[in-house]
Amino acid sequence: MATKKRAENNDVGKRPISITAVVDCVGALATGTLHGNLYFYDTNRAGGSTGAGTEELRTRVRAGDQLLWSVLALECEAYLAIDGIEIDHDLVEPERRVYPGTDVAYWIGTVKKDTDGDLGYRVRFKVGSRDEPITTTLSPSLVG
Repeated sequence: MATKKRAENNDVGKRPISITAVVDCVGALATGTLHGNLYFYDTNRAGGSTGAGTEELRTRVRAGDQLLWSVLALECEAYLAIDGIEIDHDLVEPERRVYPGTDVAYWIGTVKKDTDGDLGYRVRFKVGSRDEPITTTLSPSLVG
């Protein structure tokens, strides 16, 4: 039983982790900021992530984890896309990809090494017909 428990614990954090940003586009365009208009969620709550539903999601990660960032708009008529992810490239190098046969984009990256503390990062979003991206004001983070 103890051996099985240890094996299960070693598998925690060695899986794909989806990070989803939900954006109130109308609110972001009206205020010019994502503050109060952005809600992050991830699929690693059981692995120790905290802050789900806030701008300051703390995603628990380990070396080898594959991260997948995607975005959802609260309003189905609004254009919304991730324009970039500003993060320490020594830890993760996010890359934009598109699902085959669609124009639906997502960002993906693999955690290169364990981190001791919180590594904050920023996400830039293209919202509506606005020319300039809107960048997160509060930082989600990756936590070791």
